[in-house]
Amino acid sequence: MSKAVAINGSPRKQKGNTAMLLTPLIQGMKDAGYDVELFYARDLKIKSCNCNNMYCWYKKPGICCLKDDMNLLYPRLREAEILILATPVYIPLPGEMQNIINRLCPLIKPLLETRESRTRARFHEDVKIRKILLVSTGGWWEKGNFGTVVRITEELAEDASVEFAGAVIRPHAFLMKKDGKLTKDGQVVIEAARKAGEELAQNGAISQETFEAISRPLISEEELGRIYNDWIKL
Repeated sequence: MSKAVAINGSPRKQKGNTAMLLTPLIQGMKDAGYDVELFYARDLKIKSCNCNNMYCWYKKPGICCLKDDMNLLYPRLREAEILILATPVYIPLPGEMQNIINRLCPLIKPLLETRESRTRARFHEDVKIRKILLVSTGGWWEKGNFGTVVRITEELAEDASVEFAGAVIRPHAFLMKKDGKLTKDGQVVIEAARKAGEELAQNGAISQETFEAISRPLISEEELGRIYNDWIKL
């Protein structure tokens, strides 16, 4: 059975907007036959990368000198064909999520190459990851607010010489619910997220139509601005 690992970096874990988008996507992948293992960054005790001599590259390639919960993730990551990084937009990422991304370094071979005038590398041979997908939610209106987290994820994929499977993004995600319940628009987004997971598992890619169904505006930019400004006045 094909495997995927999803890491939810939201401090709110299963109660956050990121989980609201990620959960149906994972279900779609499972329905299509994938084995998906979900981790919450907030539940993991992971130190920041503080090795000055690149131990995992030059002393013991592939081995991290730090002993913490990354040692639970490394074997799962080596067996997964798809890595899903799920995060809300902070400035730019929640701290726990950034630590995990930094600590992926031991999975990458200490052999550099140049492609299109950029220095790149590759995962070790025992790492099966072939695609990295971003799932992200934000509170602001525009897709452009996701630019930094998209670039971080895309660069990670390119640095490791694997496919960036795209960015499943949901602007102003909080509007998917009203009084704690999904709106009709929210239900449409949830179904599109499930379809995205199914497409990724079955076809190896998510269609542009599905990406757009997930991220389509739920309200005008002017209306959202008034909502935020009214909150500030309160």
